[in-house]
Amino acid sequence: MSVNAPDKPATDALTGDPAAGVPHYDVHQLTGSDGRATIALEGQVYTLRITRANKLILTK
Repeated sequence: MSVNAPDKPATDALTGDPAAGVPHYDVHQLTGSDGRATIALEGQVYTLRITRANKLILTK
């Protein structure tokens, strides 16, 4: 999986402004071929998935 390297500025997904400092990830790199990824936050695990309608859903 390729994400922004620490020495490269992140690109703001809406403005394209690297100075905004907002991390930018391609969802297909996060989810892989099956369209799913798990994300952990403070001991809780969430599932991010791409729907058939090409939308994102995050569930606990």
